[in-house]
Amino acid sequence: MTIHSKNVEAANASESGTEVFIPLNKLKKSPRNARKTPHSEAIIEAYAASIAAKGILQNLVVEPELDGEGAETGFYLVSIGEGRRLAQLLRVKRKQIKKTEPIRCVVDTKNDPHEISLDENVTREAMHPADQYEAFRRLNEERGWGAEEIAARFGVTAHVVRQRLRLGAVSPKLMQVYRDGDLTLDQLMAFALTEDHARQEQVFDGLTYNRDAYIIRRELTRTHVAATDRRAIFIGAEAFIEAGGMIIRDLFTDDRGGFYDDAALLDRMVIEKLQSVAETIKQGEGWKWADVHIDYPHAHGLRRTYPQPVALSEEDEAAYAVAFEAFNRLTEEWSSAEELPDDVDKRFGMLEAEIEGVDALRHAYDPDVIARGGVFVVLSHDGTARIERGFIRADDDQPEAQDGDNSYTINGDGEIIEDGISPDADNDGDDEVEDAGKPLSDLLVRDLTAHRTLGLRLALGEQPDIALVAVTHTLAAQTFYQGAEAHCLEIRPTSPYLAGHADGIEDTAAAKALADRHTGWAADMPVDVADLWGFIASLDHASVMALFAHCASLTVNAVKQPWERKQRAHETADRLATAVALDMTAHWRPTARTYLGRVTKANILAAVCEAVSEEAADRLVALKKQPMAEAAEQLLSGTGWLPALMRTTEYPTLVEPLDVAGEAAADPDGLSTADLVPVEETDLAAADSGSAAEDGEPFHVAAE
Repeated sequence: MTIHSKNVEAANASESGTEVFIPLNKLKKSPRNARKTPHSEAIIEAYAASIAAKGILQNLVVEPELDGEGAETGFYLVSIGEGRRLAQLLRVKRKQIKKTEPIRCVVDTKNDPHEISLDENVTREAMHPADQYEAFRRLNEERGWGAEEIAARFGVTAHVVRQRLRLGAVSPKLMQVYRDGDLTLDQLMAFALTEDHARQEQVFDGLTYNRDAYIIRRELTRTHVAATDRRAIFIGAEAFIEAGGMIIRDLFTDDRGGFYDDAALLDRMVIEKLQSVAETIKQGEGWKWADVHIDYPHAHGLRRTYPQPVALSEEDEAAYAVAFEAFNRLTEEWSSAEELPDDVDKRFGMLEAEIEGVDALRHAYDPDVIARGGVFVVLSHDGTARIERGFIRADDDQPEAQDGDNSYTINGDGEIIEDGISPDADNDGDDEVEDAGKPLSDLLVRDLTAHRTLGLRLALGEQPDIALVAVTHTLAAQTFYQGAEAHCLEIRPTSPYLAGHADGIEDTAAAKALADRHTGWAADMPVDVADLWGFIASLDHASVMALFAHCASLTVNAVKQPWERKQRAHETADRLATAVALDMTAHWRPTARTYLGRVTKANILAAVCEAVSEEAADRLVALKKQPMAEAAEQLLSGTGWLPALMRTTEYPTLVEPLDVAGEAAADPDGLSTADLVPVEETDLAAADSGSAAEDGEPFHVAAE
């Protein structure tokens, strides 16, 4: 029997089993309800949305409220359906229904309210998540409902609906594996990265014992390009999609922009855009050629020139003076201000740009160099075009003039030929045909120059100041004049390219500082390498030392390769780091990209434990790899923590640094570098055999 709310007071509504419509404001929460933990706001929202779309699908179960004397009060206590009652109250608050809205209820006075409320929550089985995902998919495909409409009908967010739709689109084969319990939800979500069933099944079939979600995602995106890649940043999502590409999004993790599905298309777009930049540079500046590359072509083998100092025009000098004076006047006027007004700040920016613009004119390429040279346009690590100017190809290089007394060639027999004359040996027996202009034989030339070389070695070893100039000249000639054999010291500096070992290293602040230092020296170098000796010899001692240090610094190689066995070389690199007081915290910090995302979770926790605390590390234990790396990045920020490989170890100092005059600093024991003699070969052999100390110092103190 069903009784309408209008007749509820007149009828015998308290009879057990009666279905009755009761005004919402006559319903109360039962104190004997087994659920003590309140419903979450999310589930109340879901109930409210469901009821608004479909009505109350399940009756509430109630019992009459009795007063102290056992008489009915007219109110009813909700034994089953408290969540639905709260959802209707939420709808009242939102002015969707009235507080007297009739609610369909079943009166139960026979069963224990506590037991039936417990039964309601225990004796049931939730739908398998796979069924839920596929059901959402059917609503989308069969009824045409979008994520927002489905979300409104089920009281969840549109993002949650999109996630369930994506899960429902996983291959039926993998969905059945998930139903069978052989795939976890994390793994299923990883497969949902793409809707390509064939690709999903291919990756699944190729998995071994390791089925971690990140492994699945890595395999699914192996042929794709992350949106954080420099190529993707350079092109942009909108242009890529317009060109026919598609961006795959991971709805279950922070994919930082997704993945570009066509690497070949992306590379082609990058080349085309770089070519456009190159053509603009070539036409605008007048270079003979402009080549484009995604990566910088380190093995180009071309000679490079740099801009040289040029005099400014009177107009530019005047403009610079006016801007500089205005900048100084404005600086003095606002020196005490804590914060600059917008118009003043804008004025500062305009003056700085004007000053920098004029400064840029102080160095320029020779027009002849521009007419013969070219530029490389490459893609930087940050996704911008990088312009490298001043390269000269061999065919465009001007031949160097040869000295008159050295204009000779060597014939097939190894003889020196000068002006078409083939000399004989030292003593050819033809004394009657002596020619006063006959050149020296190659044997005699080598003999005489060998003696001269010996004399130079002896003399140079006794004049350290000239030796410094000679070594600096040798290094600088090969560093700044590629291919010009202008040095006589057989010292060959090599400078390995670090970009092949660490992606993006060339775009760091440290690399920029090194490049600026190199460019500064290059701009000061004479155009002709023949003038290099005079240039270096004319420098003061401090400048020679600075140039020497710069050239030497470019040859440092402390990179560890897995196949190399150079333990002592790496120990020397450690000692060099100590000697120069290297502090890598000024150039590098641990982030999810540079370190934390590339090591195991155990390494991440160890770093946090060491740098912060054990408690901080314990709070990260339950996180997955990527969230753990990102959280650790925040915790390590500002701590100065470095991996062991990047730390500087303290060693005892054997050689004191030279002062400006080239004198060795005084040693605490009264010894200088002059008191150090090389280790005897027998000592080195003993060290190698293990009879000497493992670190075997390279010098012994001379006997007194």
